[in-house]
Amino acid sequence: MTLSQLVLRSMQKNIKHYYLYFFALIFSVTLYFSFITLQYNESVLKATEKSGTAASGFEAASYLLYFIVTFFVLYANHLFMKRRSKEVGLYQLIGMTKGLITRLIALENILLFVGAVIIGMGLGFLSSRLFAMILLKVLAFESVVSMTLSTQAIKQTATIFGILLVIILVQMAFIIRRVSLLSLFTASKQADERVKRFSPMQMIIGAFGIGLIAYGYYASTKLFDLETMGNMFLNMIIILVTTIGGTFLVFRFSVSFVMNLIRLKKNGHLSSVDVLAVTPIMHRMKGNAKSLTLITVLTAVSLAITTLSYISYYSASSQARLSSPTDFTVYDEEGEKFLEALDLNNIPYETTTFRLKQVFVNVSEIVEVDLKNSPLINLDAGTTVIPLSDFQQVVSDYNLNDDELLITNYAGTMAQMLPMNVGAEASLRVGDEYFKMHIKDVREDIFTGWAIGGGAPIFIMTDESFEAIPASVTNPFSKQISVEVDGKYIAQAESLYKALELRKLSREVLDEESNGMITETFIQPSYEQARNSTIQSMGVAIFTTAFLGLAFLLATGSILYFKQMSEADEEMSSYTILRKIGFSQQEIMRGIYAKQAFNFGVPLLIGLLHSTFAVKSGWFLFGSELLAPLVITMSLYIAMYVVFAILSIQYYKKVIKQSL
Repeated sequence: MTLSQLVLRSMQKNIKHYYLYFFALIFSVTLYFSFITLQYNESVLKATEKSGTAASGFEAASYLLYFIVTFFVLYANHLFMKRRSKEVGLYQLIGMTKGLITRLIALENILLFVGAVIIGMGLGFLSSRLFAMILLKVLAFESVVSMTLSTQAIKQTATIFGILLVIILVQMAFIIRRVSLLSLFTASKQADERVKRFSPMQMIIGAFGIGLIAYGYYASTKLFDLETMGNMFLNMIIILVTTIGGTFLVFRFSVSFVMNLIRLKKNGHLSSVDVLAVTPIMHRMKGNAKSLTLITVLTAVSLAITTLSYISYYSASSQARLSSPTDFTVYDEEGEKFLEALDLNNIPYETTTFRLKQVFVNVSEIVEVDLKNSPLINLDAGTTVIPLSDFQQVVSDYNLNDDELLITNYAGTMAQMLPMNVGAEASLRVGDEYFKMHIKDVREDIFTGWAIGGGAPIFIMTDESFEAIPASVTNPFSKQISVEVDGKYIAQAESLYKALELRKLSREVLDEESNGMITETFIQPSYEQARNSTIQSMGVAIFTTAFLGLAFLLATGSILYFKQMSEADEEMSSYTILRKIGFSQQEIMRGIYAKQAFNFGVPLLIGLLHSTFAVKSGWFLFGSELLAPLVITMSLYIAMYVVFAILSIQYYKKVIKQSL
């Protein structure tokens, strides 16, 4: 029999093993090719041509995606070789050399890779149109997506997976040449590490692991504190080391130790659930600590980046309101020109006018954070003041005393990093004049445009106090007009706004270094312009991070599913014994349900906790909404893990039926 005939017969015989590995290869190629094809799609290129970082973002994401694919395929190949270990051992028993066996399996892998790459490229080409439509939807770009087969994408994918094939062949040859004949017959029953007897020290180490995770969570809440931002990189390394190390110790010692205690309390009276769930979990959780830690960390990473990208997209509207709280925000004489243009074109509108003055405030006196050692904050900052009567146009029932101050327009990143100290005494300065006022309250009401302080807080005081403030040479504008236009006329009003070039506003300000006047230019977009700008500037980043998050999720879920399939095959003899001594299929399945809930639930639960604290540490840098994006993303991840768990249970049912 020739080697080629042996290869074909071997592939026919091992079809039940190959389909799992073949699926992993096809899935990887499809995911990678569809993403690479996007970079050369004409519609996508046209939509992202204004974004200078789109090309570099796609390139960086493609490298990260290749890492995910490589990890996924290498792990799948490792499981595949593990399941075929007895077959390789039999080849050696009948006299085949390790070199011949290596060539045999290498030819099988080459055939599988070629087939998977061809099928994966076909599926990737079809799915790339769907992903392109999603990307253009995220970018709010109206275009018909064309189907274009890029030769560059084909060459890049073929090259990348050719390199991966070489890596796979080296891994396979290394396994065959280094493993002894005897170990090949027991390889499928080996975990990542040999399980030893339990000792009290394991409980201490497990508790230490929980402590490391708790410390990592605590440190993440302090990551963006101004006092510690100087050592941010070091703090991030510490958080990663403590969280990942603690997770490994929990899987390595804590879980198996708890399961052992549960088993000991039974005093030898074990139910089917105990036999099929508690005992296997106790041993496998400890032995497979490395892989479970990796799966948990990848789950946390994928969930975190997906949530942060969704926060950016979900918050696009609210972020636009931070810079333009109404349809249009105009100032002084330029604003009057816009209102005249609306009147000439018979466009109905409503206005709210705010009088503006500027004062300087000692920031260190009014915030809860110690800023003495922080070079990032200007302690003598200029801020805008509005009289109470103008603010009452927005909040009609609010009142102040003459010595009281309301801080509003305070939300987003600045509010998270610099919380205001309610009740503190604020030192206000105009020129050389100083006066003191007490902070009564802090609110998030946004009603001034970005040109007024660039998102800085606004001070509200009584009309008498406002009139007592002298006009400052540094005051940028004296009046803001907030304009709301009937929805039917928004497009027409946008055209007028652009034609008048009202977004480019110049102001004369005092340069404190030279003590002279300089001209600054501000960009004040309309609400719709601000929203579209946010989406277009963040659109590629949002899409690529969400795509990578999906890739991480499918990879980790598939790996867990593959592990459960492998374990089911290994435990078939145990199910045969249980069936022969009288256990029904339903009784065995009760233990399987508990085991699958634990195997999928624990990595998912710990991953959800890790990602929650990671997201909460800096979510405000990506948007203004946290709860809804976090809940929605977590729900999707839970649903996907439930699907993988159900698939695993169905496979266990099949194995149990075949066990008798």
